Amino acid sequence: MANVELKQPMVQEIAGCVDGAQAVVVVDYRGLNVAQDTELRKQMRDAGITYKVYKNTLMKRAFEGTDFAQLDPVLEGPSAIAVSKDDATAPARLIAKFAKQAEALEFKAGVVEGGFYDAEGMAVIATIPTREELLGRLFGSMQSPIASFARVINQIAENGGAQVEEAAADEAPAEAESNLASSSEEEAKPEVVEEPTAVEAESESPESADA
Repeated sequence: MANVELKQPMVQEIAGCVDGAQAVVVVDYRGLNVAQDTELRKQMRDAGITYKVYKNTLMKRAFEGTDFAQLDPVLEGPSAIAVSKDDATAPARLIAKFAKQAEALEFKAGVVEGGFYDAEGMAVIATIPTREELLGRLFGSMQSPIASFARVINQIAENGGAQVEEAAADEAPAEAESNLASSSEEEAKPEVVEEPTAVEAESESPESADA
């Protein structure tokens, strides 16, 4: 009875650790040296992930009545849990990345957003991009049509301006040639001298003046 009472605070600690968690991932950490274990804990802490080593019996008791009770079958041998309450895929992603340089670290299983995933399933979840990356891709896909439309409008404006300039350039020489032709015609036109009529000639004759 006394032993159970001593273990109860630890069970409550584990229950509080996973309460409201988006993901709880169980790993086999056997084979990690001290330096690797220290670095793994640091990276987990920096990422906002809780990384703890507990006794399997205590974890089973703490998981009773929750979605994490699905992990009971894999709670055999040395086990550590990585818990995230914010990013459901962060623990799997970090563990997979760290395992590339520390092959002794292996997935056992995990519960992500209430669903159970074995080691292979967790490896797949580890490939899911971060929330920021997904939002970046979404924003980029939304921006692409807008950017394309803007480029088309810009090209139309540039081409239209070029056409107007070309038309103006074509019209200017034509207008100059037309003005030049008109001027030449006026200069080449012979001067018309009007001859006096017979009456005017007779009145202006000296004989008429003598009479």
